[in-house]
Amino acid sequence: MAMFTREEPGDRSAETVIGPSVKVEGNFVGSGNVVVEGSVTGTIRTSKDLRVGEGAKIKADIEAANVTVAGEVHGNVKANGRLDLGPSAKVFGNVETMSLTVANGAVLNGKCTMVKGEAGLATPPVAEKPEKKRAA
Repeated sequence: MAMFTREEPGDRSAETVIGPSVKVEGNFVGSGNVVVEGSVTGTIRTSKDLRVGEGAKIKADIEAANVTVAGEVHGNVKANGRLDLGPSAKVFGNVETMSLTVANGAVLNGKCTMVKGEAGLATPPVAEKPEKKRAA
């Protein structure tokens, strides 16, 4: 089973894993893929991907390139690319992302903002009015 399924095969490894018995308090800042299976209180920021495991409990604001949630998050989530909520995901906070996937059974309590980008548009494109040709 691939950890980060939509990336190139060489980029699937996690640089940081917070295991199920680990509790982290404070501001976590990284530049690689992060997997959280334990407990985090504070903030989590990484320039790559974040995966929140099924047993994870996070009380933190999150910012990452792409975020996959299977556990519980109490805080705002900013995914610069996509946000995937699995069937066991529980998110209590506002989310901001270009692309959102919510599986049947997932819980999302908060405001959702879709931002502009290559993967999505915040507003639908405006159709141009056809030009009227004048009779000569």
